[in-house]
Formats: sequence, C-alpha cells, structure tokens
Amino acid sequence: MSKKKNIIKVAELFAGVGGFRIGLEKASSRFKTIYSNQWEPSTKKQDASELYVKAFGNQGHSNSDINDVKTNEIEDHDLLVGGFPCQDYSVATSLKNSKGLFGKKGVLWWQIFRILDEKGAQRPSYLFLENVDRLLGSPAIQRGRDMAVILSSLQSLDYAVEWRVINAADYGMPQRRRRIFIIAYKKGTQIFKELLKQKNQVDWLLEEGIIAKTFPAIPKTGSTIKQFELSSDFKKESDEFNKSAKKLSPFENSGLMIGTQVFTLKTIAEFDGPRVLLKDVLINEDDVPTEYYIDKNELERWTYLKGSKNEPRTNKAQGYTYKYTEGSMVFPDALEKPSRTIITGEGGRSPSRFKHVVEVAKGKYRRLTPIELERLNMFPDDHTAGVPDVKRAFLMGNALVTGVIERIGKELDKRIN
Repeated sequence: MSKKKNIIKVAELFAGVGGFRIGLEKASSRFKTIYSNQWEPSTKKQDASELYVKAFGNQGHSNSDINDVKTNEIEDHDLLVGGFPCQDYSVATSLKNSKGLFGKKGVLWWQIFRILDEKGAQRPSYLFLENVDRLLGSPAIQRGRDMAVILSSLQSLDYAVEWRVINAADYGMPQRRRRIFIIAYKKGTQIFKELLKQKNQVDWLLEEGIIAKTFPAIPKTGSTIKQFELSSDFKKESDEFNKSAKKLSPFENSGLMIGTQVFTLKTIAEFDGPRVLLKDVLINEDDVPTEYYIDKNELERWTYLKGSKNEPRTNKAQGYTYKYTEGSMVFPDALEKPSRTIITGEGGRSPSRFKHVVEVAKGKYRRLTPIELERLNMFPDDHTAGVPDVKRAFLMGNALVTGVIERIGKELDKRIN
C-alpha cells in the first residue's frame, strides 16, 4: 500500500460515470483514484468519459480502448475496481506471453487478467469488482463455468476471493438492484492471512468477512455450506467445469475461495434499519418538465404494455401464429417501496413495459426525471447533467448503487493496514 499519508491508490476500469469512485471517496479520504479508464465502443460521442472528466478532472483518466492500453501506462496501485461487462469468459486461445492461455478476443475480463498478470509483483493487493448476478449460473450449457474461470484465473495469480450477491434494497437503499460483488486479496496481505487461518468458513461468510461485516446475512433455511476444488488451470475449468446442461451451478449467492478450495452458501439478507422508498427520491412537482407527464391519450397504451397478456400473435418473418403470454407489472409503480431496477431503456417518451411511472395526483402520471434516476443509484443530483435526458437514463441503467460501494469501502478502509 502507498506509504504517503497511508493512501490507498485506486485504479478504476470500465468506470462509466464514476460509481465506484463516488462510493469509495464517500467511504474514506484514504481512497485516491490515480487512474481511470472509460471507453464506449461503436460510438463517436464518449458521453460517460466526458461526464467522468467533468466531475473528477482529467488527471490519470484514459478514454482509450482498454485492449490498446499498455500495462505500463497504468500507474501502480493498491486497489483495482470495476464493473466489467458480462460476457462469455471461456478460454479460447493460446498465447505464449500469457501463461500459455488467454480468453476470447474482446472479452474484457481478460483485460483485467492481462493487467494483473503483467504487473507481476506490483499487481494490486486488492480487487473490488461488480457484475450481474447471472454470472454465477452462466452459461446455460455449462452452469457456473464463467465464475469458475474467473476464480481459477485469480487463483493462478495468488488471490483469495470472496463474493456476495447483494440486492441494494434489502439493506435500505432506494432501488431493487441485484448484483454480485467480488473482492480479492493478494497472497501476503493481512486479510489473505486471516482467511488462511480461518477454520470455519461459515464464520467468515456470515460474521468476519469484509462483506459480512457490511451486509449482515443468515443462511437460508435448509442451506448448508458446499465445498469443492478449483485448479489454477483455467483452460481446464473452461473446458470441463460442470459440463452438463442438466446440472445446476454449484455456486451459491455467498462464497469464498482460498487456495484451491471453494466454499459457498445460500444466504438471505438480515436488516431492520431505515429504508429509502421510491417516494423519497421524487423531486418537487413544480420542477418536473411537462414532457415527463403522460398524455391521457397514451395512457391506454401504457396500461396495455404493463398488463398481463394471453393472446395470439403472428411471426411476421415466417407467418406462423402462436400464443403469447406474460404477467402483469405493477402500474403505476409503488411509492411505498424501493423502486424496480433501472434499465438502460428507461429514457424517452414512448410507452414501455419497463419504464417507471408514478402517480403524482389522482389520474396524473409521469415518468421519472434524470435526477430521480440518479438518486435511485445514490449519485449526486445532476451528476449526468450536460447530455440528453435519454442518455442520462441510459447511463443510470448501466450504473451501480453507490451506497453499496460506500459501505464496503468503509469496511475495507478499516481492514487495510
């Protein structure tokens, strides 16, 4: 760790508009982001990167394709963070300069691995990563393989790992957003040594671990800890792990890996503190632009899209008819509960099944404004101001709930000497 003022140097990859940075810097003044990278493929306008620079300045920031960034361009750091994209992590290629093994071209997990591998002895002591929770069960033809490949590749670099699927709303935050958070500790760090001494892994998962201290949980009724082995040969794990579409993934929503051993347990949140509800993030109605209110003539279309369906439909391309069914969604959204998950298609006036709609007066409905979407992710108001509202909604659909990062950051701050 950096000795100057006991600073924890942070590198943020796939930075978006800076969710990790906001959360960590709220958690402790010790976290200092000294490198960040944000690059959106297939678009000339780099909105997220521009907003990141607007908020934090351009020192240490890169708006280049991470595939083209050389490892020596990234300053040595103590903690690497990022919400890497959910892709197919299978090992597909042999490369002489990457321990003989590497993954599919363009899959961004392998850029994290490349940077860690090429940093060698200077690789960061800690990793803090985020992804969608389906990572634990993907792909469908080999359940859990992707998580196994990630764990195996981290094991090959001498990291111990813990993870938990966290629904932010379970712990009082304003949005029901379920994501997996992965924290890794390099061999030789104090936390690695603590894990190595651990005789009862359930205690770490429920009481002593970084995530357990931050987000209390208990075992789901009837759940017992599973233990199995993973090798550091991630090509082997890619090819052979759980090779049957009929088998469920062995990975539960909580777990840890130390050495070759994996321990995993199904847990449920335990929380009885204050909760922020959808109604709590709404701005004053006098400040809502008129275009966010739903025209009475369009209300029937919104109601149809939100409602249940059991109807014949015709495939236009092939001409056959089939029965289409889907359940109803709550309409309008419940103000006395945390919101549903924000998705990237949240913006725009057109009626949609998935956009949030609130009733603000009897028979008066509207969509959520960009500030309200930012508040659901616990960002500062107007953090994304300066780009079109549709893009602001898209960026929040891609973002994380910064409150989760802040709480874990506080515990990391306590435990990193």
